Amino acid sequence: MNISIEISLYPLAQEKFKTDIWAFIHKLRAIDGLTVVTNGMSTQVFGDYDLAVKHVMEEVKLVHQTIDSAVFVCKFISGDRSEVEAES
Repeated sequence: MNISIEISLYPLAQEKFKTDIWAFIHKLRAIDGLTVVTNGMSTQVFGDYDLAVKHVMEEVKLVHQTIDSAVFVCKFISGDRSEVEAES
């Protein structure tokens, strides 16, 4: 089963917020089997359900452990919506 996850990360009160966001994205891009697409508003992760959810949640936890305050807005959508997104 596949999943599509849309994530927006908002580090609060951080001077280096872009660095924190890109570090999060690069870690997800390093996972074999995941497709990670970014734009100015969010990051989309596509792949096997268990693989994607496991790694996204590990990275969310790491951000919360290393950044004083951060907000995540996430959408979890069943199926691979990467082709649908590309057609829009």
